Amino acid sequence: MNTLDKVLENALKLTYEQQEILIKILQNRQHENRRAEIAADAQKTLADFRAGQFEQQSAEDVIADLRQSLHESES
Repeated sequence: MNTLDKVLENALKLTYEQQEILIKILQNRQHENRRAEIAADAQKTLADFRAGQFEQQSAEDVIADLRQSLHESES
C-alpha cells in the first residue's frame, strides 16, 4: 500500500468534524505555499528588472502585446 493510500485510510478513520478540520488545514497550507511561490517569483522578477534584464515599456505597449498574444492563442 503506498503512502497516499495509508494517509487516506487514516483520514477516513477520523470523525466527520476532524476530517473537515483536516481539509481546511490542507487547503490553508496549500494557499500559504502558493503565496510563498508567488512572492519568491515576484522577488526574482524585481531583482531581474533592477539588474536591467527587462526592457522598459509603456503601459500601452504592454497592453497591446497582451492583446496580440491573446489573439494568437485563440487562433
